[in-house]
Amino acid sequence: MRTRMKVATLVAVAAAVLTACSNSDDSSAAADFNEADVTFAQEMIPHHRQATEMAGFADGRTTNEKVLSLAKRITAAQGPEIKSMTDWLKSWDKKVPSESGGMEGMDHGSSSDMDMPGMMSDEDMKALESSSGAAFDEAFLTMMIAHHKGAITMAETEETDGKSPEAVDLAKKIQKDQASEISEMQTLLRS
Repeated sequence: MRTRMKVATLVAVAAAVLTACSNSDDSSAAADFNEADVTFAQEMIPHHRQATEMAGFADGRTTNEKVLSLAKRITAAQGPEIKSMTDWLKSWDKKVPSESGGMEGMDHGSSSDMDMPGMMSDEDMKALESSSGAAFDEAFLTMMIAHHKGAITMAETEETDGKSPEAVDLAKKIQKDQASEISEMQTLLRS
C-alpha cells in the first residue's frame, strides 16, 4: 500500500512539474512583445550589419591601432546583438531581414534602409571602402559617429515604446555602449 502511495505521489508531482514546465516562460516570453519591438529588431539588424561591414573595412585600410581596436570591438559587440534580435524575430514568428540588408517585404512602414537614422548610402560605403590611411580614419570615425547616433535614436524609441523586456534592455545597452564609443571617436577625430 505504501509503495502504491509513493508511486502515486511521485506521478502526481511529476505531472505537476511537467505541466508547470509546459506553461512556463517560453510561450509567455514569446508573446511578450509588441510592434515597436518587432520594428526595433527588424531595423536594428541591418543597421548593425552595416556597422560591422564598416568596421570590417578597417583591416588593411588603416594602421591606426586605436581605430583598429574600435572596429574590432564594434564587430564583437554587434555580432551577438544581431543574433539575439534574429532569435527574437524567429520566436515571435516575424520576418528576419535578409543578409543583403534590404527591408523589402517588411511590414513596419519602412521601405528602405535609408529611412533608418544614421544609415550610410551605397556611395558613402564605396567611398569609405576606397579610402585608406588618415583619410580612412577620418571618414570611418565621422561616418560611425553618425551611424551610432542613429542607433541611439532607434534605441530610445524602443525604450519608450517597446514591451519586450529583452529588447528594451538591449536598447538601453546600445544607448550606453554607443554613446561611450561616440565620445571615444570624437576624441580620436580631435587627435
